[in-house]
Amino acid sequence: MKFASRMDNMSASEIRELLKSASDPQIIKFSGGFPAAELFPVDEMKQAAMKVFDEMGETALQYSSTDGYLPLREQIAKRMSEKEQIETDADHILMTSGSQMGLDFSARVFLDEGDVVLLEAPSYLGAINAFKTCQPKFVSIPTDDEGMIIDELKKAIAENDNIKFCYVIPTFQNPTGKVWSLERRKQFMEVMTEAEIPVVEDNPYGELRFEGESLPALKSLDTKGLVIYLGTLSKILAPGYRLGWVCASDEILEKYNVMEQAGALQASTIGQMECAKYMEMFSLDEHLEKILPAYDSRRKCMIDAMEEYLPEGCKFTRSEGGLFTWIEAPEHVDMKALQPECIKRGVAYVPGAPFFPNGGGLNTARLNYSAEPEDRIKEGIKIIGDAIKEVL
Repeated sequence: MKFASRMDNMSASEIRELLKSASDPQIIKFSGGFPAAELFPVDEMKQAAMKVFDEMGETALQYSSTDGYLPLREQIAKRMSEKEQIETDADHILMTSGSQMGLDFSARVFLDEGDVVLLEAPSYLGAINAFKTCQPKFVSIPTDDEGMIIDELKKAIAENDNIKFCYVIPTFQNPTGKVWSLERRKQFMEVMTEAEIPVVEDNPYGELRFEGESLPALKSLDTKGLVIYLGTLSKILAPGYRLGWVCASDEILEKYNVMEQAGALQASTIGQMECAKYMEMFSLDEHLEKILPAYDSRRKCMIDAMEEYLPEGCKFTRSEGGLFTWIEAPEHVDMKALQPECIKRGVAYVPGAPFFPNGGGLNTARLNYSAEPEDRIKEGIKIIGDAIKEVL
């Protein structure tokens, strides 16, 4: 069978494959970025769905515009202004089937084979896989506790031609859980503005903050229309609706719109209408007030367990929000090689190596704390700690 050459660089998502191998309900899952299913607003969504069918059932089951359902786009634009300090409107928002579709569109809109993508090291595996379809060159920029290191960014820009965009997750970064400081955000945008390089800002976790002050999105610092902002309802409402959005300037959004017409026609009509009706009938902020304490408690439980059970020489992120923490074991501990043994003992995590597109990170791992109860979190960290100790 003769496949396209791009398939030579493609492989199944390690996270998705891991979830299949760890499908046993007895296995403690630190692997996926799953919200806690028991906290979904099932009754409220049921009421919203019934209201949609009662008021406009035929419309809800029909095709709709590529842009997306206007009332939902208006609600999102209002929320972005309130929560992210981004002045925008419904005309600058395109609804997508999850923010993963926005990542795929970013690759298709900007990249030809051999073009350069700048990104953090490490960076989100799902974005790396989406971009790989267009066969770019990845240039990884080192980070510290404040974000992307600006001198390294400037060096990369000076040394590489044909940079098409820079992909970043400044708030509760996936996989590390880190947050860029305000000063680093400003410095980054100064460099991008001067170089006129588009920025894909991915922000699935920004509203999942447990402590510390909220920081403005990069899009709010954008003076030239360079930032393409990707948002989603998956982490703050429910991932099953598969609803995300792109917020960008007219010139860029037009290209993304063309991609959606070609690839999917539109996001789910009924899903958009039900989510808009939920936000009209109920308070998304009140829902967040219910889920944030639960996630915060689980985060603290995982941090406490790591302090207790991980051996000396291990480092980990004390995240202020989001869904993940990040382990760095001693250099000679291969967390990918250790993964099958941990699954055998009853716990699954994501090895860190796939988050580095140019190699490295064998001693790292990403752990999710939102989807498991606290007793299982503690048990799972003890298993991982014991396994690392045996290697040491």
